[in-house]
Amino acid sequence: MTSKNLGRATLAALPSVLALLVDLVLYVTVKDRLPARPAVHFDAGGSTNGYLGSTAHLLCTVTSLLVLGAWAFTAVNGKLYGRAHRWFIGGGFAGAAFLGYLLIAVLFVNVDAPEGGPADGFPLGHIAVALGAAAVAGALGVLLSRLVPAPEGPRGGDAPVRERIALADGEVAGWTRGIGAWWAPIAVLVFLAAGVTVGREQSWFLGVPLLLLALVAATFCRPHVTVDRRGLTVSGLLPRPRVRVPLERMEGADSHHVNALAEFGGWGYRVRPERSGVITRSGEAMVISLTSGREFAVTVHDSATGAALLNTLLDRQRTGR
Repeated sequence: MTSKNLGRATLAALPSVLALLVDLVLYVTVKDRLPARPAVHFDAGGSTNGYLGSTAHLLCTVTSLLVLGAWAFTAVNGKLYGRAHRWFIGGGFAGAAFLGYLLIAVLFVNVDAPEGGPADGFPLGHIAVALGAAAVAGALGVLLSRLVPAPEGPRGGDAPVRERIALADGEVAGWTRGIGAWWAPIAVLVFLAAGVTVGREQSWFLGVPLLLLALVAATFCRPHVTVDRRGLTVSGLLPRPRVRVPLERMEGADSHHVNALAEFGGWGYRVRPERSGVITRSGEAMVISLTSGREFAVTVHDSATGAALLNTLLDRQRTGR
């Protein structure tokens, strides 16, 4: 591991390590004042509805913070570049502060509490404090991330020669491919289950938006990418929603390998300061340079053919043929 990577890993792991140490010290300090089975789970009103033995509670605390500490491994090996790396570090700080505070709060509401949980339950004000701590810690993490150099992106060097497809005068051509995503059906099921559960147990005012998200995700379980004389279109099973990039907005098209997390911050329809796109995975993608100076990308197999056809159609438009 290089000194730069060591610095990045240390910074990324720091908040989780500090939160773990603080939690352990406080646990040792008050463990003799805890009930045999501390209350660890509370309902929406703060009333106790779940318990764990003291040892199991300690193991859960340690495991949770150690898993969060794995953030450091991703910071070094996850190929996060520039601004994405800084926000990733900030997210680690925010997550450690939020989880660390809540674990401490749960610990202290059990101090001197009788068996069966604290009489007043879990004050919900602790959640607001945890969110505030997360916001402050996240901002601090972003600032501290400037102390170590962020990894540089893989792009650079001479611009590649853009390929074309030979078409005879008057010949019409189109290209289409499906871009299935393995996670899309899972997302549909998660949103659907969450919507029904929240609607039945809490409120349909909260459940219906989740069901609508399930419907939108379902339409994009098997989206299609189409290249024709109108430009590029990404559509789902229904006519709407869809994404269309007309030829008038394009400078040219290439085929690149993209990293979903590092370059776009995740999966789905992504919008970043320098680029946007429909990203279903890391790998082969059609990347379009726009006249605005931005890029639009869509991950799809045989992207080189689609990009070459777009370049040919752009040539035709510019020459008026």
